[in-house]
Amino acid sequence: MAISKELLDILACPKCKGDIHLNDKKDGLVCDACHLQYRIQDDIPVMLIDEAVPV
Repeated sequence: MAISKELLDILACPKCKGDIHLNDKKDGLVCDACHLQYRIQDDIPVMLIDEAVPV
């Protein structure tokens, strides 16, 4: 099961509150403003700033 469009529409970057989008491999959410990627584990986005990786 993938992340729904409705969920993507309401999620925001926890650091800057900006828009996020799925990466090309669909295994993470990317914030272009912060240049961070938040992983998706078991179809659940892990939106913790400390666990984000730079892109």
